[in-house]
Amino acid sequence: MKSSINKIAILTLLVLLTLFSCRTEETEIIETPPEELLASNSAVASLMKKTSTNDGSVDNIIDKANCFYIKLPVFVNVNGEEITINSKEDYKVIEHIFDDSDDDVDIIKIIYPIQIVLADYTEVNINDFSELITHSNNCNGENEHDEDIECLDFNYPITTFIYNSNNEVVDTVILDSDKALYSFLKSLQNNDVVTIDFPLTVTLFDDSEIVINTLIELENAINYYGDSCDEDDDYDYNDDDCNDCTSDELINILTNCSGWTVDKLERYGNDYDDVYDGYTFNFQNDGTVSAYYSGGTDYGTWAANGTGNNITVTIDIPNLPYCNNGWVLHEISQYSDSKIDLRVGGNDRLRYKNNCN
Repeated sequence: MKSSINKIAILTLLVLLTLFSCRTEETEIIETPPEELLASNSAVASLMKKTSTNDGSVDNIIDKANCFYIKLPVFVNVNGEEITINSKEDYKVIEHIFDDSDDDVDIIKIIYPIQIVLADYTEVNINDFSELITHSNNCNGENEHDEDIECLDFNYPITTFIYNSNNEVVDTVILDSDKALYSFLKSLQNNDVVTIDFPLTVTLFDDSEIVINTLIELENAINYYGDSCDEDDDYDYNDDDCNDCTSDELINILTNCSGWTVDKLERYGNDYDDVYDGYTFNFQNDGTVSAYYSGGTDYGTWAANGTGNNITVTIDIPNLPYCNNGWVLHEISQYSDSKIDLRVGGNDRLRYKNNCN
């Protein structure tokens, strides 16, 4: 009897050892400091979620709604012209059509049905304008505070390790987009903890990059840079036309084409579009400019300096006073024709046009 009991005890011990051996093969137990764990209810997790929230302001020129965007492609009628928007770059086409004339009323009509993508990446079918307005009424207005953080972006992929309550690694998840990160953070439960495979990189609003080595560094970076830029949550499509402009780009465009004409000219609150009708302007790399017309040729100088929305274009042609000013480059448009739009204050405007490109 005693022998049987010993055999049972030995057998039980072997089974327990076998089970323990199998479990250690399936899971990895790692002692991780608490500050390196990403808990679902932590401050840094909340900040990461806000940073990966879908930004709906990218297509405000179409829907005037900051909390969702229209899924592409979308068909629209812009001032009577039907166009297809296939990419974010095509939003510029709408702006070019709007900017072609300041004397008309700009109208955009969306061809339904469409799909919109909400802040949490949920997709909703929209069948008409009234349904679109119902959703846009849920968005904050122009330049009002919202949850999404747009002044820095994560660089992907990001690798995460998921632990259970026993501090065991149970899964490895590789995230490749804001949508994937947002969904991942949203799905975390209170008893789930996660580590991130550092280092990771974030890109700031000015295209500079920061390497992040810990969750504490990440939390500090988001807090520090989260409100450091203009998120452009407004409906003024003209206020950022030259974010990426350079004086070298402007110089190359102006000097590589000859025969520029004056397309728009407004000075001192008056319209002078026809004053230089028949004139052609040639800009040279040496800083000289000439204007040819039926009665002869006038000469002057020009220069461009600065970057982005702060490029100054100084034109001085003594015999053509309406052209002369310390202009600010407003936009470089190469939609159908090449157009260089120069402005000062709220009223003065000079736009050169050329079809060589």
